[in-house]
Amino acid sequence: MKAFEYVDPTNLTQALGALSPSRGRALAIAGGQDLLALMKDYVLQPDRLVNVKRLDQTVAEADGGGWRVGAAVRLADLARHEGLRSAYPALAHAADEVGTPQIRNIGTVGGNLCQRPRCWYFRNEEFRCLKKGGPRCYAVDGENQFHAIFGDGPCHIVHPSSLAVPLLAYGAIVETAGPSGPREWPAADFFQMPDRNLFGETVLGPNELITAVRLPALKNVRSGHYEVRYKQSTDWPMAFATVALTMDGSRVASARVVLGAVAPVPWPSPAAEAVLGGQVVDEAIASRAADAAVRDAQPMSGNAYKVQVARTAVKRAVLRAAGLLA
Repeated sequence: MKAFEYVDPTNLTQALGALSPSRGRALAIAGGQDLLALMKDYVLQPDRLVNVKRLDQTVAEADGGGWRVGAAVRLADLARHEGLRSAYPALAHAADEVGTPQIRNIGTVGGNLCQRPRCWYFRNEEFRCLKKGGPRCYAVDGENQFHAIFGDGPCHIVHPSSLAVPLLAYGAIVETAGPSGPREWPAADFFQMPDRNLFGETVLGPNELITAVRLPALKNVRSGHYEVRYKQSTDWPMAFATVALTMDGSRVASARVVLGAVAPVPWPSPAAEAVLGGQVVDEAIASRAADAAVRDAQPMSGNAYKVQVARTAVKRAVLRAAGLLA
């Protein structure tokens, strides 16, 4: 690993001042599990690391309803927070599914949202792929069994964040800070496709940070989260989904369906949401919504199986949201 300077700021102003407008020169580190692996593999070689894990670690109810979660809140603390578990069970579930207890006790909300892709071509220093300024995406003609089934390139990564999917489903706001001051982003606008931002996955500039996420107050909303893994022990999900149903009595007034690990960004499914609207959820309706969610999938040479996996995740997330699956 290349030698680097370590900066340990005590507040947000100091942290922002230690970052650099030059991409990759100074990087924020919280739990560090993703960043240090990238540095050991020589994918990233910053001159400076800026410790941000001592910044905002608060979880608090917001004025006017909803909750605000600091970017430095650990995943384990999010998963077991009684207020969040009650108001946003799919988010707490997703946090509780991340990695191992050791990972959840050091990983943070901001770090989970800013993870870099797990694509083995991106992670291998021998491959100069599109995301590293190279000429092409090697997954197109290579090993692509875990790559995207939505998005149509030009880079075929899948977004690695577990929390991003329920945050979209709940309509969360991502708060950021940088040299121009604080900004707020609907979660759906925070993540960017490769054709808009090839060298990153979010709107963050090189000298900006996530400071918090803000969750809206919900009324008559039921939600469910379901992940499908190759192994039930520590593993990355092959596909997963979060479903949030706004209920009018026993019927769905409106729905939000978001898929994960199937595209370069968390992937909403308006088609599945349209199927659920106005319905009383049962297994047949859940199956129709799942069919609609994957209807436009475009699998690659080695990942057609992910279409059925994603379909299963959506169906079971719908049933879980409706209280028909434990």
